[in-house]
Amino acid sequence: MKRRLVLSNEAARHPFRQRLPRPTLQAIEAVADDRNDLRLFAMSFTAFFIAIYGLFG
Repeated sequence: MKRRLVLSNEAARHPFRQRLPRPTLQAIEAVADDRNDLRLFAMSFTAFFIAIYGLFG
């Protein structure tokens, strides 16, 4: 059995991904943006308020 001199990442199943160095395969953590959460809350609250006010107003 012949082994390459360069160690490959055997956890990667695709041949191209096996040739990439190990740090390249690490997932990039997504940074949570609190502003988007606040905007979604404000938009949902406003839509709910308008719907209820329109229904009973």
